[in-house]
Amino acid sequence: MKKIKILFISSEVAPFAKTGGLADVSYSLPKALKELGNEVRIMMPKYRMINDRRYVLREVIRLKEIPVSVGGVDRKINVKSAFTPDQDKIQVYFIDSRPYFGREGLYVDPQTNTDYQDNDERFILFSKSVLATLKLLFWQPDVIHCNDWQTALVPFLIKTLYKDDEFFKKVVTVLTVHNVGYQGNFPPESFHKLDIDNRLFKPGSKTEYYGQFSFLKAGIYYADYITTVSEQYAKEVQTSEEYGFGFEGVFRERSAVFSGIINGIDYSVWNPETDTLIPYHYTLSDISNKVNDKKALAKRFKLPFKEKVPIIGIISRLTIQKGFDLLEKIAPDLTKFDIQVVVLGAGEKKYQNLFKELNKKYPNKIGLSLSFDENLAHLIEAGSDMFLMPSRYEPCGLNQLYSLKYGTVPIVRRTGGLSDTIIEFNPEDCTGTGFVFDEYEATKLLKAIQRAVSLYKDTKLWKKLMRNGMKQDFSWSTSAKQYLKIYEKILKK
Repeated sequence: MKKIKILFISSEVAPFAKTGGLADVSYSLPKALKELGNEVRIMMPKYRMINDRRYVLREVIRLKEIPVSVGGVDRKINVKSAFTPDQDKIQVYFIDSRPYFGREGLYVDPQTNTDYQDNDERFILFSKSVLATLKLLFWQPDVIHCNDWQTALVPFLIKTLYKDDEFFKKVVTVLTVHNVGYQGNFPPESFHKLDIDNRLFKPGSKTEYYGQFSFLKAGIYYADYITTVSEQYAKEVQTSEEYGFGFEGVFRERSAVFSGIINGIDYSVWNPETDTLIPYHYTLSDISNKVNDKKALAKRFKLPFKEKVPIIGIISRLTIQKGFDLLEKIAPDLTKFDIQVVVLGAGEKKYQNLFKELNKKYPNKIGLSLSFDENLAHLIEAGSDMFLMPSRYEPCGLNQLYSLKYGTVPIVRRTGGLSDTIIEFNPEDCTGTGFVFDEYEATKLLKAIQRAVSLYKDTKLWKKLMRNGMKQDFSWSTSAKQYLKIYEKILKK
């Protein structure tokens, strides 16, 4: 297999900047692609939170060298570089523009909890800067792998603004859509900020969506190949308005070059045998220490430790997408169960208040941390008995995969990646890895939790179920090989 030169571009990459699963994917997939013998580099914005000294960032292209035009105005940028802080040492380039990226949040102003008003300009600048930087580095990738709407303009720019540029003649693009609900739709004036032929934006064009300029639609139409993060989600976004958010026809039109590849997870980070963020380690052959992590988890949330009472873990954005409207409906029933629930996350005030009230009313049953805390996330995965993901839709989901590895049994709705990765446990033949419900109804969720709580009492069967999950392999190498096949296929055209 020929070595492929891959540029992976993303608006967030762990550990440098993270708001969700995209950052984990943007760290782990390039790493897996490199381990398969390819040359991989990453580009991302240089946000304020990225500490130059901590990550040893060095300037590689001086400020004056890259005037990038946005709306007819040259914006000076800097390009810095560092390596991922692991043994793989993947080179990361940071597009540095303090006026645009030197802010407290990545996409949302933490003071107002609303999107930055100039997100269109911020990611036009980023997309143009990526292409300008490549030319100045004299590094010509074979593949540019883009992720979500923030980078979706790159395929469009290559095939329009740079269509006659010899440097990009042989470069192919892949766009991975992690969540179709986020489309990067902006007013028509935003298109003019590209400084490109305005005739490319008109009603019915590949860049227009109900009168708006859509970054994501442009990317889907102009990329050489499009992927999303599970096979089931790829089907859902083509067939249902609920999942496709109005883009169903766009995906169907590109179905010949569109497929789903399940995200993997990085077992060097998420593994109860070696996890540096949990107090006690355990393995598939000896799970005895899991109860000690459970004890530590109960203590962390100030809950009384009860070995025979299951702890249900939740790590999530508190939004309707994640099924919290269902949880709100069954909350009175849940509190009657002999269970404890620990919640880590933040989001809509409505759901934050729901859990605050439950925590106040049932302090021995409900533990709450309205924050993002990586250390605590690992402890919840290790110390919980069950993990709850009742999502309305879930493109892939990562936490159910982490849970399997930690012997923490997932309770999920059959949608997207949850459908592809979790199988209902059958007590008769001891097959399956979790508990699954189909219809998006509160009563169905409640019954799934009841099934889990009931089986938990059977220690022998429960341990069998735990081990079924721990035996699963969702390492990135499998998914990375599928991406390589796509790269090779479109490079041959």
